Amino acid sequence: MAGKRYKHGKRGVGRFVQLPEWVQVTEAWATMPPGPRALYIELKRRFNGMNNGDIYLSHRDAAAALAVHRNTVGPWFKALEERGFIYLTQAPHLGPSGIGQASVWGLDEEATPDGKPARKSFAKFRTPAQNQCMAVTKNRTAPHDR
Repeated sequence: MAGKRYKHGKRGVGRFVQLPEWVQVTEAWATMPPGPRALYIELKRRFNGMNNGDIYLSHRDAAAALAVHRNTVGPWFKALEERGFIYLTQAPHLGPSGIGQASVWGLDEEATPDGKPARKSFAKFRTPAQNQCMAVTKNRTAPHDR
């Protein structure tokens, strides 16, 4: 009887993207549209465990990875930044030879390689009131009868 031949030469299942439950139950994630969610997963796919704060992803590369137009992903990056899922560590710029350099991003959910803990600012996100004028009229007193 041979012992466990099915594991011979097996290398594992490969890389995967983990999206923890505690991130998914936050209000910031629950109220986010599907486009920014897909972009966050793409950013997280480029995270290798040691490169937080050094994740390169340009708008064109993100658009190609998500099969959308490059002008579509700009608001998605802004939505992720406003909700506190990502932060910009280096803005896009022209390099010394005039070749464009992509934006460099960091994930708020992960610790940085230099030992700083995760920010987790998305946990503090609250959606603004749906109807600002209704919030004002709720506090008004009832009219007096004459």
